[in-house]
Amino acid sequence: METGLAGKTVIVTGATANIGRSVALEMASEGARVVAVGRDRDAGERVVADCLERGAAQAKFLSIDLRDANAGERVATAAEQEFGAVDVLVNNVGGNVAMGFFAESDPELWLADLDITFLTTLRTTRAILPGMIARRSGCIVNMGSTAGTVGDQMLSVYSAAKGAVHTFTKVLAKEVGDKGVRVNAVAPYATLPEDPGALSKGSRFHPEGFFSKAFADMDQEKMARLHRRGPLSRTSAKPEEVAAAVVYLASDRAAFVTGQIMHVDGGVLL
Repeated sequence: METGLAGKTVIVTGATANIGRSVALEMASEGARVVAVGRDRDAGERVVADCLERGAAQAKFLSIDLRDANAGERVATAAEQEFGAVDVLVNNVGGNVAMGFFAESDPELWLADLDITFLTTLRTTRAILPGMIARRSGCIVNMGSTAGTVGDQMLSVYSAAKGAVHTFTKVLAKEVGDKGVRVNAVAPYATLPEDPGALSKGSRFHPEGFFSKAFADMDQEKMARLHRRGPLSRTSAKPEEVAAAVVYLASDRAAFVTGQIMHVDGGVLL
C-alpha cells in the first residue's frame, strides 16, 4: 500500500518502548524522517539505529521530558532545525502514576496522572500545530485508549485523561480541518511488549516499572476488575498492530478520515 509517508518528517513521542517504538519503526519502514522523543537516551539511540536499518530517510532521537513546561517548543525547534517542516505528529506519551479505587486515591497524584497522559499531548500539539496551519498541511495522531471510552476500574484518573485525549482529538479536528490538518486517535486495549527487558527504563512495562510494582501485591478480585475479554482467543494486542493503525491514519490513504477514534481492542468493547 502506498502511504505517501516517504520523505515526510514524523515526530513520535514516547518512542523508546512498546507502541511508540513500533510506530517509529513502522514509519521508518515507510521511508519517513523519524524524530523519536523520549527520556532514556540509550533506548533512544537503539531506536534510531533500528529506524535507519528499517529504511528511514533520516532518524534522530531527542532526549526531552514532555512534562517540562517548555518541552513542546523544544521538540518543535529541534525537529524543524534538523529536518524542516513537521508533517506528522504522533502524540504517544502516556502512562500511570497511581492505581487503586478513587475513594482511596491520593489527590496529590492526580495532576501527575493528567500531566503525563493528557497535558503532554497539549504541549507538543500547541507547538507543532501553528506550522501545519500555516502550510495548510499536516496530520496529528493521538494515542487514546479503550480506558478513555468505557473507563478502567482502579485507573479512574488515567481513564479520565484518555477520555480527554479522545475529546480533544474531535474538537481539534473540527477546528483545523478547513486549514488542511487532519486529527485522529488510536485507542488500543492491553498492548503488551514481546520483550519487556528490552524496553526503556521509564516504560511502565519494564520489569522494574509501574505495572510490575502495582501488580505485585494485588489480590485476585482487583486483578479481575482490570481485565476484559473479547471474542478473540488472544487477550492483548501486539505493538505493531497498533502501530499499523497509526500509520494508516497518518497516510495519504486516510485523507478523508478525521476526528475519529479508531479502536484496536480485539473486540472487548462489543
